[in-house]
Amino acid sequence: MAGFLDRAKEQAQRGLTQGKQKLDEVQEKRAGDTLLKKLGAAYYAERRGTGSPQATQQALQALESHIATNGDAFLHGH
Repeated sequence: MAGFLDRAKEQAQRGLTQGKQKLDEVQEKRAGDTLLKKLGAAYYAERRGTGSPQATQQALQALESHIATNGDAFLHGH
């Protein structure tokens, strides 16, 4: 009986770990998508004359920082 409970506990722990990894991936993708949209909006505003090169550069740096930390997999889903 103890062996069964140990295996069940290990299986449950694996499931929790996999679930957390998937949640982290989803959150990283959403954050990347948001940063990409902010960069697009900053660039668009700059081109229209209502934004600034500084805002575009800040948005680009934020996106690049996210990519350096989390990778660019979210870019390939677009």
